Amino acid sequence: MKKTKRDTAYELDIDVSTLYNWRKYKPNLYRIVVLGFKYNSLLEYHKKHMKIY
Repeated sequence: MKKTKRDTAYELDIDVSTLYNWRKYKPNLYRIVVLGFKYNSLLEYHKKHMKIY
């Protein structure tokens, strides 16, 4: 399931407008935040679908 901007802001305990300001004025910070969430979802996917022997 894909997260909305509102979900992301709620998880970070910030306002949605703060997230948009980061995207506009601090693109590197926004990119790091988005990559962190993508990394976490990738880890969850692999834990769910891969079996390590």
